[in-house]
Amino acid sequence: VQLQASGGGLVQAGGSLRLSCAASTRTSSRYIMGWFRQAPGKEREFVAVISWSGGNTYYADSVKGRFSISRDNAENTVYLQMSSLKPEDTAVYSCAARPTYSSAAYLYTSPVGYAYWGQGTQVTVSS
Repeated sequence: VQLQASGGGLVQAGGSLRLSCAASTRTSSRYIMGWFRQAPGKEREFVAVISWSGGNTYYADSVKGRFSISRDNAENTVYLQMSSLKPEDTAVYSCAARPTYSSAAYLYTSPVGYAYWGQGTQVTVSS
């Protein structure tokens, strides 16, 4: 599975961006999809995750209520809609796929176990 993330850019605080993650193959039936981010000098951190069906999602506390993850399995694409962006959201955002039949998205917040990663897209939020 190859993943291609896009949609990053420079936005002012309070603004919105939508990130996309396109997969090279069908991911709907067995992959949980997650978004992670890494700011300079910091460790990679969990942002959001969505089950293979799209019916279950889970978010980091820092983005809950502002970000929304969704997926279009017909298009093999996962989205991250980001609103009310803050300067502390500045990071490289990466999508990842983890093969599993589980729908318990909240279990998959660690980057360990994600077998496939996209190259990342830079999000910069100015104050």
